[in-house]
Amino acid sequence: MVSTFLQIMIATLSLSVLALLAIFTLGFKEKLLQKMLLFLVALSAGSMIGGAFLHLIPEALAEQGGNIKIFIFVLIGFSIFFLVEKVLHWHHCHKPHHHKKTGKKANKVESFAIMNLVGDGIHNFIDGLIIAVAFVADTGLGITTTIAVALHEIPQEISDFGVLVYGGYNKSKALLLNFVTAAMAVLGGILGYLLSNHIEKALGFLLPIAAGGFIYIAASDLIPELKKEEDLAKSTLHFSIFILGILLMYGLLLI
Repeated sequence: MVSTFLQIMIATLSLSVLALLAIFTLGFKEKLLQKMLLFLVALSAGSMIGGAFLHLIPEALAEQGGNIKIFIFVLIGFSIFFLVEKVLHWHHCHKPHHHKKTGKKANKVESFAIMNLVGDGIHNFIDGLIIAVAFVADTGLGITTTIAVALHEIPQEISDFGVLVYGGYNKSKALLLNFVTAAMAVLGGILGYLLSNHIEKALGFLLPIAAGGFIYIAASDLIPELKKEEDLAKSTLHFSIFILGILLMYGLLLI
């Protein structure tokens, strides 16, 4: 019989590899990627907003018995990501060169790409914790949880890859960094297994902090990029894809 720890490792590693294969399939088709960049930004923004309000915050409330103090941790997460971005912006402010494709200042673009990596890494780490706790409780629940996470994670990793490329990274580096953040699920799985008796209380605080970070990245960085599009047809399409990202997160509630 396969041990619980091995089940957790197989589940989390599979998530990381599947995300890598999905990105590799799309990411190195240059013309297609360039056409889809802002669409992926829109999808990622919608997924982050939907994930925060429909999954992370409700799950945190359930973990803490409906304690509304959870929203304090959402604000803490939002504020932490705001502070980190300000530090990144300050650190690069002496380099006001322009991005070669968009004409935007590189410090602004690079900062939101880094913020996206931070947020995605935290989220994947929490996914690993959740998968581990589910497998410790029951193998069937672990498998179901892994499938639900994969349905959310793989489209989001593709979207995040687009955000990194849009943010100034070349495709090879974006692919590597995206895989590193995806692999955070493995670390989360290991820690979740080792601390399975205690991790549920921690999740009640980690989830809203991650939610606050997602809300900040989507509202402060990704959506403003979409607002710069002046063509009405393209703007409408971007908004539709943003809503699609939210609907995808809602659809996972029905599984």
